[in-house]
Amino acid sequence: MTTRRKKSWTEKLADDKDLPRTFQLEGKAAGKWGTGRMLIPAPQEVDAQMKRVRKGKVVTSTEIRAALQHHSAEAVDVVCPITTGIFCWIAANAAAEQQAQGRKNFTPYWRTLKVNGELNPKYPGGLDAIRDQLEAEGHQIEIRGKRAFVKDYEKKLAAL
Repeated sequence: MTTRRKKSWTEKLADDKDLPRTFQLEGKAAGKWGTGRMLIPAPQEVDAQMKRVRKGKVVTSTEIRAALQHHSAEAVDVVCPITTGIFCWIAANAAAEQQAQGRKNFTPYWRTLKVNGELNPKYPGGLDAIRDQLEAEGHQIEIRGKRAFVKDYEKKLAAL
């Protein structure tokens, strides 16, 4: 009996799984996301958008989805927010893995925020590490209960 080797985060990021893919929204999906065509992006497309964010700027998953919608080869009405979020998480973990291996050029995942400017606690290192990175780049962080947000993040959004 052979055991399978678990894929690294970098391998997961490189595995496109026949994506990107578009489809017509119907039934329950149309009720939830609206009518029209939906794009499920490839992980590397999401990562490429995350890499475009320079020091001192931030982006949310909403802006990433909007950029993917406008750059899609096909006309789409919505980009899947669930897979986009999952691929942001995979890209973040792949970047942390690459950084640990000593690579210099990796995705600055800490600059990708959740909707409304919230720091993503699921990113490598958790909230403390993400907060430290963002504060080192000049951002002010607001703590609201157990959640953390970049103050006035709208003024610091990167153009994708």
